[in-house]
Amino acid sequence: MGDVPGAEPSRREPPLPPEAAVSLLVSAVTDPESAADVPGALTALGLDGGTVRDLAERITGSRRELARLRRREHELGALFSSARELAAERDGDLLLEKIVDRAHQMMGSDLTYLSEYDPRTRELFVRTTVGSVSPGFRALRVPPGKGLASLVVEQRSGRSVLRYPEFESGRHEAGIDAAVADEGIVSMLGVPMLADDEVLGVLFVATREEHAFTPEDTALLTALADHASVVLQTARTLRSLQRAEDESRRALSRLTEHLIQRDRAHAVHRKLVEAVLTGGDFGTVAATLSDELARPVALSDRAGNPLAEAGNGLARVGALEDGVPGDEALLRAVRRSAESGRLVQLEDGGPVDGVVAFAAGERHLGTVFLGRGGFALSDVDARTVERAAQVCALLLLSQEAVAETEYRVHGELIADLLSPDAERRRDALARGRQRGTDAADFTSLLALSVPAGQRGRAVRLAAKSAPVPSLVGEHQGLVVVLGRPGLEERAEEFRRGLAHHLEDTVLGVLPGRGEPSARFPLVKKTVRLMEALGVSDTLVETSDYVPYAAVFDADAPAMEDFLRRTLGEVKRYDAERNTELLRTLRAYVHHGASPTRAARSLNFHVNTVLQRLERLDRVLGAGWRGDEDYFRISLAVRMDELRERLLGAARGEGHGGAS
Repeated sequence: MGDVPGAEPSRREPPLPPEAAVSLLVSAVTDPESAADVPGALTALGLDGGTVRDLAERITGSRRELARLRRREHELGALFSSARELAAERDGDLLLEKIVDRAHQMMGSDLTYLSEYDPRTRELFVRTTVGSVSPGFRALRVPPGKGLASLVVEQRSGRSVLRYPEFESGRHEAGIDAAVADEGIVSMLGVPMLADDEVLGVLFVATREEHAFTPEDTALLTALADHASVVLQTARTLRSLQRAEDESRRALSRLTEHLIQRDRAHAVHRKLVEAVLTGGDFGTVAATLSDELARPVALSDRAGNPLAEAGNGLARVGALEDGVPGDEALLRAVRRSAESGRLVQLEDGGPVDGVVAFAAGERHLGTVFLGRGGFALSDVDARTVERAAQVCALLLLSQEAVAETEYRVHGELIADLLSPDAERRRDALARGRQRGTDAADFTSLLALSVPAGQRGRAVRLAAKSAPVPSLVGEHQGLVVVLGRPGLEERAEEFRRGLAHHLEDTVLGVLPGRGEPSARFPLVKKTVRLMEALGVSDTLVETSDYVPYAAVFDADAPAMEDFLRRTLGEVKRYDAERNTELLRTLRAYVHHGASPTRAARSLNFHVNTVLQRLERLDRVLGAGWRGDEDYFRISLAVRMDELRERLLGAARGEGHGGAS
């Protein structure tokens, strides 16, 4: 046999026995790590050189394939083990750690890590690492378009880099480069974790020395990445299911609470409606709300008068000043509620939690005040209170309707009681007794003159504050109060209170003692006289003005025309020359046309009075002291003085009757 090519010619090994050569060849084929001399063993079997070379090449190829298959067997065993763990383990984080750790062992890398992809920000953040020595690397976030990770995401395929510092310059980023340098990374391989076409993350292996990754490395890492994808997708699905379950629980809880609140609202509304239908009052509304909402409740009308209260803590809250709450924040809340019709809550920590104004159209009728309770008011609770406010409006309107009917009946009784027809008066007394009112005792009369647009309201207000028993109604353009003796003593207080609530002028007229029906005509004349004189905000007694009321039955323009024609020239003369002819004329009239007594009353010399009388002759005409003209002038003087005195009394400058 010839020498095998490549053998050293200077040294010859002793030939192997055939049995030893066969044993060596078997060891070389079955053990890829064996260092057996395959060509020598083939030569020992007596084969020629060409056959030795051919068999040696085949054995070498078989050894490589056997090594590949054994490595593949090991990889498949690892993958099967990972799959079994996927089926048995429920902790996603632990599974990812095991997968990364197995990739680290199988790939023989220095650093292995998994980065999860955020589709919202398109960033990748390191989630699990093995072999990392830098804390900053574990907190690394990769911006979109940077680093090897972004390239893997964009191309959705495995990519490797032999020397990272020489990686594409446009993909370098300072934070990534610093983290890679801290770890000493040179070579890297990354493969995507995919679910359908969606990228979930990237699985990386890296070495601190230069290393060329093979397609087999990429395939193995991809298989492990697929397992990691299952874990991530399962974890995301579980999180989504958990969120859906939590949201379902919350929705169910909200629905249950809503149903409880709705049932409570329906129960409250049913009770309130029953209260209206069965003749309940504001106390029923307040008590029902207080019980159901577990908080104090107060109701007041627009003028601030308390209507009802339930619970403790709001006794003074509903008290208003001039029709509005004294507290500015409360006032704003009431106004906002009156505009919107909704519950307005207060956040100032005071005793009032919220207010709801109740109204009829544009007319604000009153307010519901809610105190603070043990729980916050829900939207359903708010609607409940708003419904209660509507019930309050219905109750108030119902009461007003009943009151209006009562006022109309009272007005008819008053009209008949003040009639000059005795039969009508007897019939009115009988009707009054049938209604529980003995009008035979009503011998006191107070007439009130208010502006026409205020009469209806004035009747309602007067009926609330009039002494009990009494009759209040509108008759012949006046608000009339018929009551028992003693009404006269309260007349001025009554008139002032009515003017205050009306925020307008009120003229009160009291007749003298006697049958009201006989005295009412003089009351009417006195009212017309006061109105003719321009007096509209005081209390007068008819006995002080009987002469004037008997003579004058004119309206304001006629009275003004009479005084202007009679005394106008005298007043103009005084104004232009700063004289006192009107004062002298008044003294002359009051002292029986005697110049001497007039001078004495004025503390003047009689000649001064005579000189002024001569001037009056020029102003009034020479015949003014004749019987007819003097009567008209003296009457005008007294009426002018009366008007002046009454207007002064209305302004608070004193009060008195006519001279």
